Amino acid sequence: METCEHCCTKIDNLTVKFGDNAILDNVNLHVNCGEVIGVVGPNGAGKTTLLRTILGEIHYQGRIRFQIEGSVSKRPKIGYVPQKLQFDLSSPISVADIVASAISSHPVWIGINHDLLEKVKSVLSLFSAEHLLKRRIGELSGGELQRVLLAIAMTPEPDLLLLDEPASGVDVKGLSLFYQIVDDLRKKHDIAVILVTHDLAGVSCYVDRLILLNRSVIAEGEPKAVLSNEKLVKTFGPSLWNISCLPNLAGKEDNKNDNH
Repeated sequence: METCEHCCTKIDNLTVKFGDNAILDNVNLHVNCGEVIGVVGPNGAGKTTLLRTILGEIHYQGRIRFQIEGSVSKRPKIGYVPQKLQFDLSSPISVADIVASAISSHPVWIGINHDLLEKVKSVLSLFSAEHLLKRRIGELSGGELQRVLLAIAMTPEPDLLLLDEPASGVDVKGLSLFYQIVDDLRKKHDIAVILVTHDLAGVSCYVDRLILLNRSVIAEGEPKAVLSNEKLVKTFGPSLWNISCLPNLAGKEDNKNDNH
């Protein structure tokens, strides 16, 4: 594997079968530190299965290797934001309760002391979510909930961050903020991010590479190139040509060149 200052993940010939049905077939993928990879594909393409396999939840054939600070023997710390969170909308559990339970072994049912509450506030403030402290989980919008889950996934700081459909149930404004936060995180902490999404227009402005997955990797490369790939158009339809983010990609590339 290539030398990496922080963490890189290399997936070789990954195959996942349920019975005789191949959910993933010979997938090859390399994600380096400081890189955001967007994974797109139709329903049933194996996108969530890919994340769960990386998490170690699913048996597979092939090889997944992690390199942490030059060593291939370490297991990375992985942060994970799932596609759906099942909870009772009428539950009195607050944002403070759920974050406190995630970052501390202190039983929150006996109350949150001042020191722990300050830690919770500090964690939420990094994700523009400190104002949600006393809100009940069931009262949060889709974007607010995603930011709370991201705060939990980033505490303690992971080597690899996996995001499964963060666009689900989030409005345009909330989604833009979410993507910006993720972009800032990778720059500040040099973490690797794999982001599964159907939001081709929004995510293409923030990822370094797009992967078109349909059981195997169909196309891979810079967003502009992949979004112009006829295989992607066949998968998602001709409406792709109207994606509003595409003109901005050239500006993004120009900005990168200006920085250099």
